[in-house]
Amino acid sequence: MTTVHESAVSTTGDGLSVWPASATEAHQGELAVGGVPLAEIADRFGTPAYVLDEGEVRERCRTYRHAFPDADVLYAAKAFLCRGMAHWVEEEGLGLDVCSAGELELAVTTGFPPERIVLHGNAKSPQDLESALRLGVGRIVIDSPSEIARLAAAVGPGGHQKVMVRVVPAISAGGHEKIRTGTDDQKFGLSMADGYAQHAITRILDQSQLELTGLHCHLGSQITSVKPYLLAVRRMVGLMARLREQHGVVLPELDLGGGHGIAYRPGEQALDLTALARRVRGELADACAAAGLAVPRLMIEPGRAVVGPAGVALYHVLAVKRTGDHVYVAVDGGMSDNPRPALYGVRYAPRLIGRHSAAERTAVTVVGRHCEAGDVLAADVELPADVRPGDLLAVPVAGAYHLSMASGYNMVGRPPVIAVHGGHARLLVRRESLDDIRSRDVGL
Repeated sequence: MTTVHESAVSTTGDGLSVWPASATEAHQGELAVGGVPLAEIADRFGTPAYVLDEGEVRERCRTYRHAFPDADVLYAAKAFLCRGMAHWVEEEGLGLDVCSAGELELAVTTGFPPERIVLHGNAKSPQDLESALRLGVGRIVIDSPSEIARLAAAVGPGGHQKVMVRVVPAISAGGHEKIRTGTDDQKFGLSMADGYAQHAITRILDQSQLELTGLHCHLGSQITSVKPYLLAVRRMVGLMARLREQHGVVLPELDLGGGHGIAYRPGEQALDLTALARRVRGELADACAAAGLAVPRLMIEPGRAVVGPAGVALYHVLAVKRTGDHVYVAVDGGMSDNPRPALYGVRYAPRLIGRHSAAERTAVTVVGRHCEAGDVLAADVELPADVRPGDLLAVPVAGAYHLSMASGYNMVGRPPVIAVHGGHARLLVRRESLDDIRSRDVGL
């Protein structure tokens, strides 16, 4: 679990620093995860495919529970969700953060306790709210003024629903401008600076069927420094103190969201979870003491940091093309199963597996099969110079925002998810077939 604990860089001599802790390489090219050779998984289930290490997921859940023993840790389902994942998270004692009726219904029908679920969303649909109320979701995070009246009407005069308010603390943090959500110039939350958050809170307090339990904020994604979270604590506690003065209300909960950064390649920085937990708890205690407030119960929402390093993507090489000084290695997947390089410029470290190569390493660009020039999975990475069609490539840190953001581009079908644990592999999510694609097309 190196990427969760390390504060600076992830480096190990065996080159497996960003792979699941169970990754082993008995001989060069013979890489196994969870006790199962990856080449064997590719032969059995085909490619592209996602491999998910159940033991790594569970251990990362336990690491969070240990680091934040007095907090509610909610797994952010948007990173990746299936019934198996929901089951693991529930068994390890985490709650769940969902963004839609689809995520909510899947979790609850799997057996996840609805009272341990928080519903988010900047534009919740009527179906989202109906499902949340019908299933008894624990918290609904209000993100806009119009949502207050809609939710109060849906709850009804005799009903009751616990809610939080998503506040924008005006803090810029995150690995890319498209995943920074703590500033006023984006779609999420209600601003403290212009008074919208305070106005919304006043309206909620006037609705007897809505119980305001606390404040929520989310700063962004791929944050590798503790400092933005400490600043968020100070600003949120400051707002809590003003609410007590204005309304006589002491809110018992504070949700700091997630966004905890992980390393995608050896040598990259990752958020130090131990330092985060220690310093956030200390800052919260100090800020509340200075304001004369009782310390609220803390809530955090890790997603990527739980599942990202537990996943591996497998691809077969279809073609190798040399154009001028560039070598392009084309694989049987691409932006339909991982749009993140095209969206955010994320860089990965693919590895040749399934055979030993004594060839020198050379710089190549791994590209996908889709009809898009931006379909690049890994630019300027080193692979053996004899890489050829039929070879198998494995990409680590593929557990988060791959399948959850996968598309139907070029109708190639979304890959399956295979869980590995204790030397066994089993299918969690089957491959999307041509029959699946045809069955949705009902008109002629």
